[in-house]
Amino acid sequence: MTVNKVADVTIERIAAGGDGIARTDDAVVVFVPRSAPGDRARVELEIRKRFARGKIVGLLEPSPQRVEPLCDHYRIDRCGGCQLQHMNYDAQLEAKRGVIRDALTRIGKRTVELPEIQPSDKQWRYRLKLTLAMRRDRRGGWIMGLHPYDDPVAVFQLVDCPITDERVMAVWKQVMAAEQHFPPAEELRASVRLLDDGASVVMEGGDKWPDREEFFAAVPAATALWWKPAHRSRSLVAERGGSSASASFAQVNATVGGLLHQYVLERTRAHRPKVVIDAYAGSGSTAIPLASDGIRVIAIEADREASARCAAALPKGSRAIGATVEEALPRSLPADVVLINPPRTGIHEQVASTLQSVAKPPRALIYVSCDPATLARDLTRMPRYRIVSMKAFDMFPQTAHVETVCELVPETA
Repeated sequence: MTVNKVADVTIERIAAGGDGIARTDDAVVVFVPRSAPGDRARVELEIRKRFARGKIVGLLEPSPQRVEPLCDHYRIDRCGGCQLQHMNYDAQLEAKRGVIRDALTRIGKRTVELPEIQPSDKQWRYRLKLTLAMRRDRRGGWIMGLHPYDDPVAVFQLVDCPITDERVMAVWKQVMAAEQHFPPAEELRASVRLLDDGASVVMEGGDKWPDREEFFAAVPAATALWWKPAHRSRSLVAERGGSSASASFAQVNATVGGLLHQYVLERTRAHRPKVVIDAYAGSGSTAIPLASDGIRVIAIEADREASARCAAALPKGSRAIGATVEEALPRSLPADVVLINPPRTGIHEQVASTLQSVAKPPRALIYVSCDPATLARDLTRMPRYRIVSMKAFDMFPQTAHVETVCELVPETA
């Protein structure tokens, strides 16, 4: 049961997810979206058992960290794609450093300093991929956009996304204009990603698509079209111009992604390894350059298509394993360095157990995380390793997301 009331609060810091944190006079912790540290605000409270959700109904004294958001959707449609547009960029970076330290201290039970953070060279127009929800409207047309932060079910019509590369938006405009050729369905989801030689479109949903050729013809900026029908796997259905048609994972922010990649290679090479396990290896962007150094690399990747591309590029002596990390890691150890780059959910409990209990632990773990909370949780499962370095990378300006590279060594090292 919730209780609603109004209180005047001061925002102390930013929490994971981007909400500001405050405390009421009676010590109730309040999470307030679209607030900045130093804001003095009147908020409407929705009180839960142990905390409250707050909505700003009046800004009594704005924080000096506040700026006017650039995006109309952020201000008018309450777009949930960004969380920090109302804060200046230096304040965003400081907030993200604090989120990482808070997670590792509170969840991970590790004593850490605020990490160094690599800023993005672009604060706007950096996204090379954009995914939108697509829903039928009452007239039988389509609404294509994002969800308001306070209503994850609703979808508003997107006009522009100023953190997304204009070339991606240009392809999306063609997709939007081709709505008469969409798969018959009430709801769909689609993404546009830039490629070296064009752009790929991935359509998700529906169980048949009679007009897919007509759709592809109506989106000439796309060089590859993928379709993931409901309850079936994704497949390439059309391409043109010899496209590099992969629909697999790629960094959204190319510059910062490149800096992160080079940093991971640097920290790995610093241990002078003879054998490296690259867990969650993808198509081999890290495994291949390490193997080219003469290091024996075992690249583990559950996506068989990506694993096959990696295998084809690895030199003799290295190999790719198409399997889950929890399945392949025990039989792949020992190794001098283990690279861990899991999805947002973090590593499987069995992966942590294997690394914690292996008789000969690696000299180093290099853990690349896109969620400080799951990184912290995973570290609690591997107490034998201590943190020797940590660096954050601001891959997603204007949002609360942050990438962290955590270098760990065994306690006895």
